[in-house]
Amino acid sequence: MNKGYIHIYTGNGKGKTTAAFGLSLRAVCAGKKVYIGQFVKGMKYSEVKAEEYLPNLEIHQFGRSCFIDREPTDEDIKLAQDGFEKCKKIMSNGEYDLVVLDEINIALFFKLLKVEEVIKAINEKASNVELVLTGRYAPQELVDIADLVTEMKEIKHYYQKGVTARKGIES
Repeated sequence: MNKGYIHIYTGNGKGKTTAAFGLSLRAVCAGKKVYIGQFVKGMKYSEVKAEEYLPNLEIHQFGRSCFIDREPTDEDIKLAQDGFEKCKKIMSNGEYDLVVLDEINIALFFKLLKVEEVIKAINEKASNVELVLTGRYAPQELVDIADLVTEMKEIKHYYQKGVTARKGIES
């Protein structure tokens, strides 16, 4: 890849992280090197085990637990900011072909990070790095600079019938 493009997967529907991991699988299977930084998440979802099975895949989590139902703490903010510092270096050094910033839009929505900082890091990324940003509430400033934006729209979800997250499907 000579030029890395910027993807955003956003919206209220299921599948944003799943799409990013699918693209990551495709890239690894094509011999590419992939880095995934998960913001807000600290739970050991099944996909975190992927690096045990796939060469050239590295995953780090920059969160403690999901805080959608509470205010983020100073520790949540520090984890996100420290994680973003790591991701900025990875984006700019060109060592990875694909970098996924999973749930970064949520980190921005909850003010753990500043959109200006993310835009600056995007502008400073190595030109060959393909970049994926996921999460609901993608700010318009990011949508404006992205090359590809996909909105996942929830039409129907079995969660509404009381089905909780199932291992291997949602967790």
